[in-house]
Amino acid sequence: MIFTDSGIILFRQEFREADRMVSLYTPEHGRLNARLPGVLRAAGKLKAVSEPFACADYRFYVRRGGTVATITGGKINSIFPHIRQDLKRTTLAMHFCELIQRLTPLHQPSEAKYELLLAALTELELGEINSAFAAAFTLRLMTLAGFGLERPVLKISAEFWRRMHEDELSSLVFSEPEDLLALSKCNSVCRRFLNQYLTFPLNTLKNFGLNEPAPLTEENQTEPEELVLHPAH
Repeated sequence: MIFTDSGIILFRQEFREADRMVSLYTPEHGRLNARLPGVLRAAGKLKAVSEPFACADYRFYVRRGGTVATITGGKINSIFPHIRQDLKRTTLAMHFCELIQRLTPLHQPSEAKYELLLAALTELELGEINSAFAAAFTLRLMTLAGFGLERPVLKISAEFWRRMHEDELSSLVFSEPEDLLALSKCNSVCRRFLNQYLTFPLNTLKNFGLNEPAPLTEENQTEPEELVLHPAH
């Protein structure tokens, strides 16, 4: 079977002498594992479209009964050059890709997840990064994965909760003490979710404070059951 789809590279690994294996997320076919034969040779033409968080239009070939596709062609849409020139932006982009990789089953398409990742990378490329980027992306992915919370928890205000789920990521700049406390609580929600549903920690998690326990004060203490997360039905 031959098909085409857009995709964003989530992860890549060298394979054999000159091949590369990639995981990518596509809007029409979901997360796919694919092989790029000969891409590491001097004459290889598809190396650019196999780099992490590259966005391109791909042509795939899958043998009858096969589970791993072969990428036979590609046209780059963006390699996000500004992200690649900045270590913090690069690390955050890799964090987004790892979240999609770890929280999305194979072959289950969701155009909304693809659009979320593409929008996040675009804002990383063009906008200003801030301390709320990682938590806001995680909360939105939780919702799309069926683990979203119907109402704010930990006494987070409804307006702050809405902003973390709806506003442009680059606009989530907070300086007021109550907003910074609310952001810390959002990090706690994300940390609880990731600890509960991942069998081993994210490689990129430690860079964004989501793995460090937030200091509990009398104001933000809560009963454990208030943060129990269940998939939506």
